[in-house]
Amino acid sequence: MSYTKWIFGSLGFALSGTPIGALVGFALGALVDGVRGGEREEAPPQRQDTQRQATAGDLALSLVVLTAAVMKADGRSTQNELGHVRRFFAQQFGPQHSAELLRLLRDVLQRDIPLRQVCDQMRAHLSHPERLQVMHYLIGLAHADGRVDSAERDVLQRIAAYLGISDKDLASLDAMFRGPAPSAAYRILEVDPAASDEEVKKAYRRAVMKHHPDKVAHLGEEFQRSAADKFKKVQEAYERIQQERGT
Repeated sequence: MSYTKWIFGSLGFALSGTPIGALVGFALGALVDGVRGGEREEAPPQRQDTQRQATAGDLALSLVVLTAAVMKADGRSTQNELGHVRRFFAQQFGPQHSAELLRLLRDVLQRDIPLRQVCDQMRAHLSHPERLQVMHYLIGLAHADGRVDSAERDVLQRIAAYLGISDKDLASLDAMFRGPAPSAAYRILEVDPAASDEEVKKAYRRAVMKHHPDKVAHLGEEFQRSAADKFKKVQEAYERIQQERGT
């Protein structure tokens, strides 16, 4: 099955509800022009249900756009960032689809990004844990070259706000990419360092429920692996706080 059929067959949340003309244009312009032998494939009829789960193609198309937004935020795309994206896409979507997505990414990087529209559609069709996992990937992308400058941080904050992710959740995810300082452990659990042991335990339980890998299992192999790493960070944060407090 060609990549074009794969992504056209799964444009459910890109085409339902409020259309995202620019987003769909990215896919049609980059993919239809690349169909071999001049064969052109049409998108399936628009579906009316708006509360279904995202498919692989839905997620891929939106991730390409959000990836481009983060990569171009500081005016440059580094090899470390590209390597991060290449590894993630290869594990998440497979070698063939990954190659097509990277070609699409090069096209999207040259265009204006309909950031709010893309995030609104993702927010309507992904659960909160799934959106947290998307945000975790994007924060990892921003950290890929060893530093996150103000322009990158600004676009991450905008994406998080559009996706309905709180400042506390964003700070928690960001702290997972920081060093093992005690303050980072508290930020990961979204609890104040002055909190009681019972409050810390409750915060840990909330974090376990929020970040459990099972909540994103259907999104694909790489998302599940990344979710397991994130879940481990939550457990390590709680253990560090316990050790620090001698509990």
